[in-house]
Amino acid sequence: MAQAYVAQPDEDEESQSQSRWNELSHGLAILSGALFCVIVIMAAYIYQYLPQPQPTDAAVIVSLRASDPSQPAAAEGTNETNEVPALWDMYFSLVKDAKHIDLTHAIAPNMSVWAGFGPPTVGAGKVGVGIDGFADKGEDWTYAKHGFQTTGYTFTTDQLGTQLDPPAHWNELGATISDVPATVAVRPLVVIDVHKEVAADPGYFATRADCEAWEAKYGEIPEGSVVFFRSDWSKAWDNLSAQEPFPSVSLDALKFLHLERHILFHGHEPLDTDSTDNLEGEAWLLHNNFLQAEGVANLDLVAESGCLVSVGFLKALGGTGGYARYVAICPPSHPHGETIQHSPGAPLPQQTAPLRRGKDGVMRADPDATPTDYCKIDTLGCEGGKLVE
Repeated sequence: MAQAYVAQPDEDEESQSQSRWNELSHGLAILSGALFCVIVIMAAYIYQYLPQPQPTDAAVIVSLRASDPSQPAAAEGTNETNEVPALWDMYFSLVKDAKHIDLTHAIAPNMSVWAGFGPPTVGAGKVGVGIDGFADKGEDWTYAKHGFQTTGYTFTTDQLGTQLDPPAHWNELGATISDVPATVAVRPLVVIDVHKEVAADPGYFATRADCEAWEAKYGEIPEGSVVFFRSDWSKAWDNLSAQEPFPSVSLDALKFLHLERHILFHGHEPLDTDSTDNLEGEAWLLHNNFLQAEGVANLDLVAESGCLVSVGFLKALGGTGGYARYVAICPPSHPHGETIQHSPGAPLPQQTAPLRRGKDGVMRADPDATPTDYCKIDTLGCEGGKLVE
C-alpha cells in the first residue's frame, strides 16, 4: 500500500523567506509611524485656522474668579476645580433665553376679594417716629423733603389676591406660611386647560377625567409638580359682576393629584377651590396638610406642558396666608413671555413722567407733575447741592 508523500521545504529556503518577511514588517512599521506623524502635524496646522468655540458666560465668570486673588478660596467640601457648576451652566444655556410669564395679579384698592373680606387700602407712608431736624411724626414721607417715598397699606386679611394657602388657614395643627420650606421655589408646571368647558358652563367642576386627558397627551403628571387649572376666569378680575358663578376643582380631581400623582400643590384662577356649600375641596386639602394656590392669572399664555414655575411669597411669621408671586419659565421657542436679554432687571426702566399718588393712593406716572428738585434742601442722597454721582 503506497504512502502519501508531502514535500518538506529546504531549511535554507525557509530561513531566507523568514528573513525577508522580517525586513518587510520592519519597513512597514517605520512607514506607518512616519505617516502617523505627518497626519498629526497636518491636523495641528489645520486646527489653528479653524474657528475656535467661544467660552460661555459661565466659563468666563469661573475663569475670572479663579484668576482673581481677591476671591476667597473655595470652602471645604465645595467644588475647587474650575469646572462650570452644573446649575450655572443650566442658567446660561437654558434659563437665560427662556420665556418668563407673570401669573400674578397686582394688589390694588378695590381688587377682587372673597365676600367675607374687605379690600385693602393704600396711601402715603407716614413718619412713625420723629427724627429731629429731618422728619416729624405723622407727616408723609416725600421725595422733596426726605429724598424718598414709602407707601402704607392696610390689609384686612392675608388671604388676598394671588396667594399661597398654607394648611394653617383652616387647620389649627397645620403649617403656617413661614413653615413652608424653601424647596418649593422651582417646580415643573402642568397646566390643565378647561377654559372651553367653563365657557359652556361657568360653574364647571374640573374632574379627574380632565387630568387623565392631559396625561393622554403629555404623559404622567410629574411627582412634585405644580398643577394649575386654566379657566380664564381671571380675565374678569376687575369685573366683580362677572365672577359668579365661578369654576371649581372637584374633590375627586384633588385626591387623584395628591394621592396618586403626589404633586406639590394645585392652583386655580378664582378665589375659592370650589363652589360647594361647605367648600369641601379646600377643607380636604388644608386638613390633610397640602398647600394650594389661588387667584392665578395669565394661564392662557402658558404651555400646557414643558414649563417650570417659580414660587415666591411673603414669609409672615405664623401667617395663615401668603401674598404670592408665580412666574412661569417656558422654553425659548414659546411664543409668549419675556427673556432675560429683553428684560434683564438691572437697571430697570425709568417712568415716563414723575410718580405722583392718585386719589386711590397708588403711585403712577403723572405727565402733568413738576419734577422734584431733590437737592433744594440738604436731604438724603444729596452732596454739594446735587444728587450723589
